[in-house]
Amino acid sequence: MKPFLLLLLLPLELLCQTKQKTVVLTFDDAPQSHYSFVAPILKQYGFCATFYVCEFPGVYPDSTLSLNWRQVGALNTMGFEIGNHTWHHKHVPKLKEEELVKELAYIEDKGDSLHIPRMTSFCYPAYFTDTLAVRVLKQRGYTNARTGDDRPYDPEKDDPFYIPSYTIHKGNKDLFYKALQDAKEGQIVVFCFHGVPDNPHPWVSTEPDTFKEYMLYLHDHHYRVIAMRDLNFVKGH
Repeated sequence: MKPFLLLLLLPLELLCQTKQKTVVLTFDDAPQSHYSFVAPILKQYGFCATFYVCEFPGVYPDSTLSLNWRQVGALNTMGFEIGNHTWHHKHVPKLKEEELVKELAYIEDKGDSLHIPRMTSFCYPAYFTDTLAVRVLKQRGYTNARTGDDRPYDPEKDDPFYIPSYTIHKGNKDLFYKALQDAKEGQIVVFCFHGVPDNPHPWVSTEPDTFKEYMLYLHDHHYRVIAMRDLNFVKGH
Protein backbone atom coordinates (compact mmCIF):
# COMPACT_ATOMS: atom_id res chain seq x y z
CA MET A 1 0.00 0.00 0.00
CA LYS A 2 1.29 3.47 -0.88
CA PRO A 3 2.45 5.67 2.05
CA PHE A 4 -0.18 8.37 1.59
CA LEU A 5 -2.93 5.73 1.53
CA LEU A 6 -1.75 4.42 4.88
CA LEU A 7 -2.32 7.90 6.27
CA LEU A 8 -6.03 7.53 5.63
CA LEU A 9 -6.07 4.97 8.44
CA LEU A 10 -4.59 7.38 10.99
CA PRO A 11 -6.91 9.44 13.17
CA LEU A 12 -6.20 13.16 13.51
CA GLU A 13 -4.98 12.70 17.08
CA LEU A 14 -2.21 10.36 15.97
CA LEU A 15 -1.15 12.73 13.20
CA CYS A 16 -0.67 15.45 15.78
CA GLN A 17 1.00 13.36 18.46
CA THR A 18 3.68 11.66 16.39
CA LYS A 19 7.07 13.35 16.24
CA GLN A 20 7.05 13.48 12.45
CA LYS A 21 5.73 16.87 11.38
CA THR A 22 2.73 17.00 9.07
CA VAL A 23 2.24 19.27 6.07
CA VAL A 24 -0.86 19.54 3.89
CA LEU A 25 -0.38 20.52 0.23
CA THR A 26 -3.23 22.21 -1.61
CA PHE A 27 -3.41 23.63 -5.13
CA ASP A 28 -5.99 26.13 -6.35
CA ASP A 29 -7.66 27.18 -9.61
CA ALA A 30 -6.86 24.19 -11.89
CA PRO A 31 -4.05 25.61 -14.07
CA GLN A 32 -2.51 23.23 -16.59
CA SER A 33 0.77 22.96 -14.67
CA HIS A 34 -0.93 20.99 -11.89
CA TYR A 35 -1.14 18.02 -14.22
CA SER A 36 1.91 18.56 -16.41
CA PHE A 37 4.43 19.57 -13.73
CA VAL A 38 3.20 19.39 -10.14
CA ALA A 39 1.69 15.90 -10.08
CA PRO A 40 4.79 14.08 -11.40
CA ILE A 41 6.97 15.69 -8.73
CA LEU A 42 4.55 14.80 -5.96
CA LYS A 43 4.42 11.22 -7.22
CA GLN A 44 8.21 11.10 -7.25
CA TYR A 45 8.26 11.67 -3.49
CA GLY A 46 5.10 9.77 -2.61
CA PHE A 47 3.39 12.96 -1.48
CA CYS A 48 -0.35 13.40 -1.49
CA ALA A 49 -2.22 16.68 -2.06
CA THR A 50 -5.60 18.26 -2.67
CA PHE A 51 -6.34 19.90 -6.01
CA TYR A 52 -9.22 22.39 -5.75
CA VAL A 53 -10.80 22.57 -9.19
CA CYS A 54 -13.01 25.09 -10.95
CA GLU A 55 -13.60 26.32 -14.49
CA PHE A 56 -11.84 29.63 -14.07
CA PRO A 57 -13.48 32.40 -16.17
CA GLY A 58 -11.28 33.60 -18.99
CA VAL A 59 -8.97 30.60 -18.59
CA TYR A 60 -11.11 27.47 -19.02
CA PRO A 61 -11.46 25.73 -21.50
CA ASP A 62 -8.10 26.75 -23.01
CA SER A 63 -6.18 23.52 -22.44
CA THR A 64 -2.84 25.31 -22.74
CA LEU A 65 -3.74 27.24 -19.58
CA SER A 66 -6.32 25.15 -17.72
CA LEU A 67 -6.83 21.55 -16.69
CA ASN A 68 -9.43 19.70 -18.69
CA TRP A 69 -11.73 17.27 -16.97
CA ARG A 70 -9.93 14.23 -18.35
CA GLN A 71 -6.81 15.45 -16.57
CA VAL A 72 -8.75 16.07 -13.36
CA GLY A 73 -9.87 12.45 -13.56
CA ALA A 74 -6.28 11.38 -14.08
CA LEU A 75 -5.18 13.27 -10.95
CA ASN A 76 -7.79 11.33 -9.02
CA THR A 77 -6.55 8.05 -10.50
CA MET A 78 -3.04 8.97 -9.35
CA GLY A 79 -4.35 9.06 -5.78
CA PHE A 80 -4.72 12.80 -5.26
CA GLU A 81 -7.78 14.37 -3.66
CA ILE A 82 -10.07 16.48 -5.83
CA GLY A 83 -11.73 19.31 -3.92
CA ASN A 84 -14.43 21.81 -4.85
CA HIS A 85 -13.50 25.42 -5.65
CA THR A 86 -16.93 26.32 -7.15
CA TRP A 87 -17.79 26.18 -10.83
CA HIS A 88 -16.82 29.76 -11.73
CA HIS A 89 -14.46 30.67 -8.84
CA LYS A 90 -17.27 32.68 -7.24
CA HIS A 91 -16.81 34.63 -4.01
CA VAL A 92 -19.29 32.85 -1.77
CA PRO A 93 -20.48 35.88 0.28
CA LYS A 94 -21.92 37.29 -2.95
CA LEU A 95 -23.99 34.19 -3.68
CA LYS A 96 -27.53 33.37 -2.69
CA GLU A 97 -28.04 29.87 -1.35
CA GLU A 98 -29.43 28.49 -4.62
CA GLU A 99 -26.53 30.04 -6.55
CA LEU A 100 -23.97 28.46 -4.22
CA VAL A 101 -25.67 25.08 -4.50
CA LYS A 102 -25.53 25.34 -8.30
CA GLU A 103 -21.82 26.25 -8.19
CA LEU A 104 -21.02 23.32 -5.91
CA ALA A 105 -23.24 20.81 -7.68
CA TYR A 106 -21.68 21.43 -11.08
CA ILE A 107 -18.22 20.41 -9.81
CA GLU A 108 -19.68 17.49 -7.85
CA ASP A 109 -21.54 16.21 -10.90
CA LYS A 110 -18.43 16.45 -13.04
CA GLY A 111 -16.61 14.44 -10.40
CA ASP A 112 -19.34 11.80 -10.34
CA SER A 113 -19.10 11.41 -14.11
CA LEU A 114 -15.38 10.68 -13.73
CA HIS A 115 -15.85 8.27 -10.80
CA ILE A 116 -14.12 10.70 -8.45
CA PRO A 117 -15.02 10.01 -4.80
CA ARG A 118 -17.65 12.30 -3.30
CA MET A 119 -15.92 15.58 -2.51
CA THR A 120 -15.49 16.44 1.15
CA SER A 121 -13.00 19.34 0.92
CA PHE A 122 -13.83 22.88 -0.16
CA CYS A 123 -11.71 25.97 -0.74
CA TYR A 124 -13.16 29.49 -0.54
CA PRO A 125 -12.34 31.39 -3.75
CA ALA A 126 -10.11 34.36 -2.88
CA TYR A 127 -10.44 33.21 0.76
CA PHE A 128 -13.75 35.04 1.30
CA THR A 129 -15.73 33.05 3.87
CA ASP A 130 -19.41 33.07 4.75
CA THR A 131 -21.55 31.43 7.43
CA LEU A 132 -24.25 30.54 4.90
CA ALA A 133 -21.63 28.70 2.88
CA VAL A 134 -20.60 26.67 5.92
CA ARG A 135 -24.20 25.59 6.49
CA VAL A 136 -24.59 24.57 2.84
CA LEU A 137 -21.27 22.73 2.82
CA LYS A 138 -22.21 20.72 5.90
CA GLN A 139 -25.58 19.85 4.38
CA ARG A 140 -23.81 18.54 1.27
CA GLY A 141 -21.43 16.32 3.22
CA TYR A 142 -18.27 18.42 3.27
CA THR A 143 -16.06 17.98 6.30
CA ASN A 144 -13.59 20.84 5.88
CA ALA A 145 -13.00 24.12 4.08
CA ARG A 146 -9.75 25.99 3.56
CA THR A 147 -9.08 29.70 3.58
CA GLY A 148 -5.92 31.86 3.82
CA ASP A 149 -4.54 33.89 6.80
CA ASP A 150 -0.87 32.73 6.59
CA ARG A 151 -0.78 30.92 9.93
CA PRO A 152 -0.63 27.29 11.11
CA TYR A 153 -3.74 25.22 11.56
CA ASP A 154 -4.43 24.24 15.17
CA PRO A 155 -6.91 21.32 15.19
CA GLU A 156 -7.64 21.92 18.86
CA LYS A 157 -8.73 25.52 18.35
CA ASP A 158 -9.61 26.14 14.70
CA ASP A 159 -12.95 25.35 13.13
CA PRO A 160 -12.45 22.77 10.33
CA PHE A 161 -14.55 24.97 8.03
CA TYR A 162 -12.10 27.85 8.43
CA ILE A 163 -8.76 26.10 8.06
CA PRO A 164 -5.94 28.63 7.57
CA SER A 165 -3.19 28.19 5.01
CA TYR A 166 -0.01 29.86 3.83
CA THR A 167 -0.21 31.19 0.27
CA ILE A 168 3.14 30.63 -1.44
CA HIS A 169 4.19 32.36 -4.67
CA LYS A 170 7.29 33.81 -6.31
CA GLY A 171 6.94 37.09 -4.42
CA ASN A 172 7.29 35.49 -0.97
CA LYS A 173 9.65 32.57 -1.52
CA ASP A 174 10.94 32.50 2.07
CA LEU A 175 7.44 32.25 3.57
CA PHE A 176 7.51 28.53 2.84
CA TYR A 177 10.39 27.99 5.27
CA LYS A 178 9.04 30.49 7.80
CA ALA A 179 5.74 28.63 7.86
CA LEU A 180 7.48 25.39 8.75
CA GLN A 181 9.26 27.17 11.59
CA ASP A 182 6.06 28.85 12.80
CA ALA A 183 4.23 25.61 13.53
CA LYS A 184 4.30 24.59 17.17
CA GLU A 185 3.75 21.08 18.50
CA GLY A 186 0.29 19.85 17.55
CA GLN A 187 -0.11 22.40 14.76
CA ILE A 188 -0.18 21.60 11.04
CA VAL A 189 1.09 23.71 8.16
CA VAL A 190 -1.31 23.88 5.23
CA PHE A 191 0.23 25.28 2.05
CA CYS A 192 -1.74 26.88 -0.78
CA PHE A 193 -0.09 26.97 -4.19
CA HIS A 194 -1.53 28.10 -7.48
CA GLY A 195 0.18 27.36 -10.80
CA VAL A 196 3.79 26.16 -11.10
CA PRO A 197 4.03 28.33 -13.09
CA ASP A 198 0.69 30.12 -13.22
CA ASN A 199 0.66 31.84 -16.61
CA PRO A 200 -2.92 33.21 -16.39
CA HIS A 201 -2.25 34.70 -12.93
CA PRO A 202 1.48 35.46 -12.63
CA TRP A 203 1.08 37.30 -9.31
CA VAL A 204 0.42 33.95 -7.59
CA SER A 205 2.82 31.92 -9.72
CA THR A 206 5.59 29.74 -8.30
CA GLU A 207 8.75 29.09 -10.29
CA PRO A 208 9.23 25.40 -11.16
CA ASP A 209 12.80 25.25 -9.80
CA THR A 210 11.66 26.82 -6.54
CA PHE A 211 8.84 24.31 -6.21
CA LYS A 212 11.33 21.49 -6.74
CA GLU A 213 13.45 22.93 -3.92
CA TYR A 214 10.43 23.01 -1.61
CA MET A 215 9.47 19.41 -2.27
CA LEU A 216 13.05 18.20 -1.88
CA TYR A 217 13.23 20.02 1.46
CA LEU A 218 10.08 18.30 2.71
CA HIS A 219 11.42 14.95 1.58
CA ASP A 220 14.90 15.40 3.04
CA HIS A 221 13.51 16.64 6.38
CA HIS A 222 11.08 13.72 6.62
CA TYR A 223 7.82 15.62 6.63
CA ARG A 224 4.58 13.67 6.34
CA VAL A 225 2.85 15.26 3.32
CA ILE A 226 -0.88 14.67 3.04
CA ALA A 227 -4.14 15.92 1.53
CA MET A 228 -6.96 17.67 3.34
CA ARG A 229 -9.06 14.49 3.46
CA ASP A 230 -6.27 12.73 5.35
CA LEU A 231 -6.85 14.90 8.40
CA ASN A 232 -9.73 12.49 9.11
CA PHE A 233 -12.15 14.99 10.59
CA VAL A 234 -15.02 13.56 12.55
CA LYS A 235 -18.43 15.18 12.86
CA GLY A 236 -18.63 17.61 15.71
CA HIS A 237 -14.88 18.23 15.87
